[in-house]
Parts: sequence; structure tokens; C-alpha cells
Amino acid sequence: MTASTPELEADRQYLIALIQDEAVFHGDFTLSSGKKATYYVDMRKLTLDHRAAPAIGRIMLDLVRDIDGIVAVGGLTLGADPIANAVMHESARTATPLDAFVVRKEPKDHGRGRQVEGADVAGKRVVVLEDTSTTGQSALKAVEALRREGAEPVAVAVIVDRKTGAQAAVEAEGLQWLAAIDLDDLELQAQ
Repeated sequence: MTASTPELEADRQYLIALIQDEAVFHGDFTLSSGKKATYYVDMRKLTLDHRAAPAIGRIMLDLVRDIDGIVAVGGLTLGADPIANAVMHESARTATPLDAFVVRKEPKDHGRGRQVEGADVAGKRVVVLEDTSTTGQSALKAVEALRREGAEPVAVAVIVDRKTGAQAAVEAEGLQWLAAIDLDDLELQAQ
């Protein structure tokens, strides 16, 4: 993916450099999918970092901006939360601001018992965000919860695509797949 303007592409290259320098760890890791890997891309180091968050907001907003009729972005807590907030804040500067939502792993067992918090998503087109994706299962869990709430998830957008099957799984559910950065950009190999 190349960003739509030279300024956004500069943001993207800056983010790629930050990821390479500060968020790629080498060793033996077990991913959330249960798969083994010899490197780990820890995007939380950057989605929660003051240097990277503004660029992430601009890059991810650019990635989803051409999807018709979306009103909110978010995903499974914890990985998607800072991304959704960054996109929401960046979109507030545009003619079509987006709200954010959080999908809990399980519905609350008290209060209103909600699994999706934040923006009212019932009957609305939304995009699920994720920091990195291996199998797509976290994003699809969020999609399932959103559909139960009456939302219309139309796409999954990730910062880093590990190129390990997530795209196929997401597209098999009838959703558009969008990725800002992939392993080629980070000079890493799929595992």
C-alpha cells in the first residue's frame, strides 16, 4: 500500500522505520493464534506512543476513507482501542468525522451487559481495526459481536499484515481487507 499523498507516504515511511527500530523483536514467540514465530511485531509499543499515534491515525484514516458510508471504527480490545482513538481524533479534522467503538472479549456481566461500547453501531456501516493480524480471528470475533449488535462491518483494516492467512479468512466472511504495512515493507519473511 502506498498512501494517497506525499505527506501521508512520509508518515507511513516514518512509521515503518519506528516499527523496524522499536517494535520488531527476534526470538521464539507464540502468537495469539497459537502459531510459533521467530519474530514478534509488538505494535502496542507504538500505538500507545506519542510519536507514532498521530501518524497511525492519519495512515489508517487514509486507508478507510474511501469506504462508503462508514460512521465508526474500532475492534477487539485491547489492540484496536488506541488505533480507533487515533483515527477518531484525526477524522475530527475532516468533513466526515468517525466515531470509535470498543468490542469486549465477552459481554459485561453487569450494568447494561454490553459487548460493544462507544458509538451506537446498530444499523451502521463500520470498519474493524487491528494492530497486527496472523489468522484474522481477533478481527472476526469483533465482526461477530458487531453483527449481533446489528452493525454492518464492511472491512478489516490492519496496520501490519503478517501475510499468514488473515486476509483470506477475512475475505471469506465477505469483508474487504486493508493493510497499511506488510512484511515486505518491514523486510521480514512470512512464517
